[in-house]
Amino acid sequence: MGSLELGAELSTSMRIISGQYGGRLLKSPPDHRTRPTSGRLRETLFNILAPRIDGTRFLDLCAGSGAIGIEALSRGAEFVTFVDRSKKACALIEENLDKLGVPEDETDVQNFEAETFVGRPYEVPWDIAFFDPPYDADYSVVLHEFGDKTDLLADDGVLIVEHIARKQMPDAVGFLRRWRLLKQGDTHLSFYEKA
Repeated sequence: MGSLELGAELSTSMRIISGQYGGRLLKSPPDHRTRPTSGRLRETLFNILAPRIDGTRFLDLCAGSGAIGIEALSRGAEFVTFVDRSKKACALIEENLDKLGVPEDETDVQNFEAETFVGRPYEVPWDIAFFDPPYDADYSVVLHEFGDKTDLLADDGVLIVEHIARKQMPDAVGFLRRWRLLKQGDTHLSFYEKA
């Protein structure tokens, strides 16, 4: 889900698709400026990630309502870091986690711009990172941080970038190579891993 704009109302809901929290509802922002990842695309994404998800450290970058990261927890991720620039989005994520009864030691919610967050040093890399910025955002800074730094992704880790069809994503960035492009309507997912 793209980043939540300040001032957005928080009243609509979306459903967790599968796993431990499957069928439960999450609050999501109804604001037209926030673009949630569709349930169909989430289901396709997690069908692809199914063999990898159990026991992973997962990063939901530009998390919005946290639906992607919560779906990852529901399907067996060990720990999820949620990052969004909006304080309201972070509060919404925490509300959704609390409503589901997710143990606090399984999550971390951070209020940062994506570029600032990935620019920091990390001791433990993520196994899976999902990056879903607003479609008009400049993706290059975050892509280059992932491609140039070795401490963000595990050696067998994967970075997934959600983007609009007309936004051309590179086939390679630093250490990363795109190994899959999933197209669903006007929304695409680019999958990157270390070469």
